[in-house]
Amino acid sequence: MASVQYREIDGRSGGFVALLGALGLLVLGGLAAAWTMEHQGHHITGMSNRIVWGTPHVIAVFLIVAASGALNVASIASVFGRELYKPLARLSGLLAVTLLAGGLAVLVLDLGRPERLVVAMTHYNFKSIFAWNIFLYTGFFAVVALYLWTMFERRMNRHTKPTGLVAFVWRLVLTTGTGSIFGFLVAREPYDSALLAPMFIIMSFSFGLAIFVLVLMAACRWTGRPLGDVVLRRLGNLLGVFVATVLYFVAVHHLTSLYIARQHDVVRFFLWDGGVYTALFWFGQVLTGGVLPLALLFGTTSRRAVAAAAACVILGGLAQLYVLIIGGQAYPQLMFPEKEVASSFFDGVVASYAPSLPEIVLGVGGVALALALTAVALKVLPFLPRSLADGDVGGRA
Repeated sequence: MASVQYREIDGRSGGFVALLGALGLLVLGGLAAAWTMEHQGHHITGMSNRIVWGTPHVIAVFLIVAASGALNVASIASVFGRELYKPLARLSGLLAVTLLAGGLAVLVLDLGRPERLVVAMTHYNFKSIFAWNIFLYTGFFAVVALYLWTMFERRMNRHTKPTGLVAFVWRLVLTTGTGSIFGFLVAREPYDSALLAPMFIIMSFSFGLAIFVLVLMAACRWTGRPLGDVVLRRLGNLLGVFVATVLYFVAVHHLTSLYIARQHDVVRFFLWDGGVYTALFWFGQVLTGGVLPLALLFGTTSRRAVAAAAACVILGGLAQLYVLIIGGQAYPQLMFPEKEVASSFFDGVVASYAPSLPEIVLGVGGVALALALTAVALKVLPFLPRSLADGDVGGRA
């Protein structure tokens, strides 16, 4: 493979200015939504004392999980020595940082009292997975920044592989911590599962790669840079493997629950009697996020099919997290096992939830922030190769 040449984008066209302007408006809308929820109170949202994690948390967790997965391309290049992915490593690291920044921004602004974050940063309860995640998230920023430095600075290139190995391990731990937030909640029957941690890891691979593929295709097309079929085909095949593995873990998760007698009602709720959550599971998570991408990726080799598959994975991922996070809270909490409970406090009743406009706008604002940071970084620093044509990257992985 010839030496890879990188160049920042010009960013002088009207389209680029319009893109930044549109993303900036969405970010401002997200800030306005956060300000409105803080001053009016969370009663204007669909959240309640039963549904405390709403749509913003779904989008925030999606971005955080995808940030870990977006770094997978760089890890394949440096840790596993696959030369075909080396020209993509810088963009992979950039997306890891920007997606995490967007996700954490939504997470902080959805707390209701963002200033209380100072308390969480100065008083640690190490029995809480949330306290550990503060170190994992901030450490991820530092490790990926160091990783990118070894890529940009020629004299530091010899340190890229060991630094990449540290980043690889760190992101696995980070995603395990994110999944463990739910897996450790033993009081919630839909969450209490050791499978959630590894499931979140493979979900991160799928979501992050889907976003990476769309950003790469858009950046190359809008800047007129060649993107060969070899790179796109390899990324598409890899995405298909990750999508199939996510479906496998989802199947094992529910089959395991069916084996446990006290979990039968939980499985019935999600797969059959859950109303909107059942519909999102089958049509959003399984069909749109699993079956359809596999059919597109392995049934045809066209670029539109790869882009459509990546978009479907993103939509299916959001549906999956919506079902897991919000559906898991909506399911009636078992207060007294093996006892019948009857009261006027909605015991045994599925909690109602409908996302409000401020919640949606805040979540979209976090996505826009991640994309805006990516666009600005591509203009300022040379993250993108001049060419990813088949002749420039080689025909073998």
